[in-house]
Amino acid sequence: MSKLLKDIYSIDFFNHFSITLEEVVPAFDKEKFIENIFDKNWESKELKERMRHTSEVLNLFFPSNFSETATLIKKIIEALRQKNVKEGALEFMFLPDYIETYGINDYDSAVSLIEFVTQFTSCEFAVRQFIVKYGDKMLKQMQERSTHNSPHVRRLASEGSRPRLPWAIALPPLKDNPTPILPILENLKNDPSEYVRRSVANSLNDISKDNPDILISIAKKWRGQNKATNTIIKHAARTLLKQGNLVILNYFGFMEHTAILTENFNLHNQIVEVGSDLEFSFSIHNNNNNPIAVRLEYGIYYLRNNGQHSKKVFKISERQLNPLQKIDISRKQSFKIISTRRFYIGHHKISLIINGKEKQIKNFELIANKN
Repeated sequence: MSKLLKDIYSIDFFNHFSITLEEVVPAFDKEKFIENIFDKNWESKELKERMRHTSEVLNLFFPSNFSETATLIKKIIEALRQKNVKEGALEFMFLPDYIETYGINDYDSAVSLIEFVTQFTSCEFAVRQFIVKYGDKMLKQMQERSTHNSPHVRRLASEGSRPRLPWAIALPPLKDNPTPILPILENLKNDPSEYVRRSVANSLNDISKDNPDILISIAKKWRGQNKATNTIIKHAARTLLKQGNLVILNYFGFMEHTAILTENFNLHNQIVEVGSDLEFSFSIHNNNNNPIAVRLEYGIYYLRNNGQHSKKVFKISERQLNPLQKIDISRKQSFKIISTRRFYIGHHKISLIINGKEKQIKNFELIANKN
C-alpha cells in the first residue's frame, strides 16, 4: 500500500525529534508531547493540518515570549544539524508554520528567525503572512535579502514574494502591481545558483498571468544578456506560450506559417476508459523551401461538472522543420485518476496546436472503467 505524504509525521519521527527537544527545551515532557501530538483527531488530519497541529502542541512547551522561543528554535536547529539531520526536509515545515502563527506580531524577532530557519527548511510560505501584514516594510527586507550570502535566503526573497505561489496564500496587491518585487528579480537574474534563478523564472511566470506586458518588457530587456537570463525568460514564458500569446511566440521565433501543414490526425481509440490512455497521431509537413521553427502542442478540452469544457494545453516539442520535411508524431494522454483533477464521463475534445494556433479538433468519449 502506498504511503501518504502526511505520514512523514510518524511516531518514529516524533520520537527522534523529542530527543532533541529534551536536550534544548527546559522541563520538556516527552510523554506529554507525544500524547498531545497523537490526539483523537490525528488520523483525520491532512498534511498542512498536521503541521499546524504540531506548531500548536510545540507552543504548549515553548515560552510565551516569542523572542525567547526564537532563541530556542535556533538552538533546536543547531542540535539537529549536529545530528546530521537532512536540511530542507519537508518534515520540519512546522517550524516556519510556528513563526507565522506565533511570531506575526513580533516583527524583529520573527524576521531574524526566518532568515535563520529558511537555511534549514524553507520559509517561503510563512514569509507571505508578513508581507500581508507589513507590506512595503517586509518587501524592503526581502529586497535586502536578495543579496544575502546564502542561496536559501536569496531564493526566499523571490519565492516568498511570488504573487501566486502554489499551495500558499496569494498576494493580491502584487498580482495587481508586481512593481515592488521587480528589483528583487533584477538582483537575482544572474545568481550563481540555478535553484535561485529558477525561482526568478517562476515569479515572472506568476506575473505574466496577470500582467503579461511586464514579462514581455523584461524579456526584451534581458534578451541576449547571457545564457542564464535566456533560460529564465524561456521558463518564465511558459504560460504565455501555452496561451498562444503572439508577441511571446514571435519573440522565440514561432511565427504563423501557411506552409506548415498538419495531416493524418487520427485518434486510435475514440472511446477511452477512465484509468487508460487516449492514443493519437498526426503528421506535420513544412511545405516550404525555407526552414521553419515550430512549437507543437495539443489541447485537451476536459468535460466539467457543469457540462462546459475546460482546456488544458500540453507541449509536445519545439523544433526546426527543414525545407519540405515531414515528420510523424504519436502521443498518449493519460486518464489515470489523480488527486489534482477529477474526470467526468462524457464527450471530451482534443486539438492540435501549431505555433499557438489550433489546427484541428476531434471528439472522443470518456467512459467509466469496466473493472
